[in-house]
Amino acid sequence: MAKVNIPSFKLNNGKNIPALGYGTWLGLNDKMEFDMTDLPKLVDTLSYAIDIGYRHIDTAHLYRVEPEVGEVINKKIKEGVVKREDLFVTTKVWHHFHRESDVEVSVRASLRRMNLDYLDLVLMHWPMSITEDGVDEKIDYLETWRGFEAVLEKGLAKAIGVSNFNVDQLKRVLANCKVPPACNQIEVNLNLGLKDLVGFCQAHNIIVVAYSPFGTMVPSRSTPNSPEPKLNNPTMVAIANKHGKTVTQVTLRYLYQRGIISIPKTVTKSRVVENASIFDFVLDENDVKTIAEFDNGFRTVRPVFWQDYTNYPFEKIDAKVEIPKALLKWKNGYKLNID
Repeated sequence: MAKVNIPSFKLNNGKNIPALGYGTWLGLNDKMEFDMTDLPKLVDTLSYAIDIGYRHIDTAHLYRVEPEVGEVINKKIKEGVVKREDLFVTTKVWHHFHRESDVEVSVRASLRRMNLDYLDLVLMHWPMSITEDGVDEKIDYLETWRGFEAVLEKGLAKAIGVSNFNVDQLKRVLANCKVPPACNQIEVNLNLGLKDLVGFCQAHNIIVVAYSPFGTMVPSRSTPNSPEPKLNNPTMVAIANKHGKTVTQVTLRYLYQRGIISIPKTVTKSRVVENASIFDFVLDENDVKTIAEFDNGFRTVRPVFWQDYTNYPFEKIDAKVEIPKALLKWKNGYKLNID
């Protein structure tokens, strides 16, 4: 069995976080419904990922997969493959739990679903607060952050952070917190470089974790108006060939050299190995300069159905879309029967 060796970055609390993680978001189908079809594959692939050396697992209440993620983790601990302290497990608190006291309710529910005693990192999934009925609660994320600080103080999490926060929102948190965020998980890829936001985070010792690191590069995420590069882009292929790597490996390496952690998702074992085989080569100055030219501000994830809600973090566009029901109320697990 192939083995991978993934280095770590240091969080602002002194703890290590692996520089590449395994993402567990399965996504919504064309009808904007949650699709559990690939969950058995996810379980099998996550188990394989831990076997070969992955130690960073990223999940969320929203993803519905916390029970299965927990089963894999506990199985690997029982088998002696890893100890709990070897793993770095992240989950996220959803819109419905933004009142200060509700943050702990959400975190304890995640721990119960995963059968864990603590989490390595808990993130505020978005800065908005929305009820299961789609009502804007307009709760200040500073109140929510106080709930995160309480969770940290109680030892339910080793570190706390945010996700999808912009620079102004981060500034407010930093100016009003007891504990600064350890992480900001955001979309970053070759089309969406977010130089200012990444730079701000890094200047304030906030680790950046990139979701959707491939953007629309992969066929499953491509849309008619999505820009280059795609997997067959001649410029990217040439750089990949020069280093004896794939285009996706070059992409992950580029982000790593920017000091960014990536959490690509896959249910294919060969890609699990491929994604982690990026630490044995270096992109040179010309490579980096060439790749940076693909940055045009294009967002793969643009939830316009939230853009009229208080604290929406992105620029607004002219569109009216209803919130998908799948993002309002759900249960967890393969059978969607676990609270």
